[in-house]
Amino acid sequence: MVSKRLSREAGHRRKFLAIIDDTPECERAVAYASKRAQSTSGVLVLLYVIEPDDFQHWLGVEKIMREEANATARAALDSYANKVRQKVGIEPELVVREGKPTEEIHKLIEEDQDIAILVLAAGAGKEGPGPLVSAVAGRGAAFPIPVTVVPQNLSDEEIESLA
Repeated sequence: MVSKRLSREAGHRRKFLAIIDDTPECERAVAYASKRAQSTSGVLVLLYVIEPDDFQHWLGVEKIMREEANATARAALDSYANKVRQKVGIEPELVVREGKPTEEIHKLIEEDQDIAILVLAAGAGKEGPGPLVSAVAGRGAAFPIPVTVVPQNLSDEEIESLA
């Protein structure tokens, strides 16, 4: 069970959470979430999760790999944040976590009681809709807040009219 959402109380704003990863559909989720945040006077939160499986090496190598992964995460978040600032004119919150993506999403939702909607995008390729959308559809990651799934093939104009 998730803690009470505070986004409707005085001094709080509803937050839209988008996950930054290397999937091609990620950009569509960010576009939709940023437009929704803008049109509802909300806040956009961008989360990048570094999976620790990559760090199972000798201590010195592990440290270097962790630093490189953090630099990659920060660069990806900064890139998306710049696009959001330019296109929508809002300042997103940037979060980096290390762990399993679904677990870290759950933890962040529990910690930040203003996060009210998780925005994911479904891939259009033959590989399927993407790991997070598949987890939601398969109930393996049933999130405790509403999840909006944005089709990857929506244009900017379509997102504008829907958000």
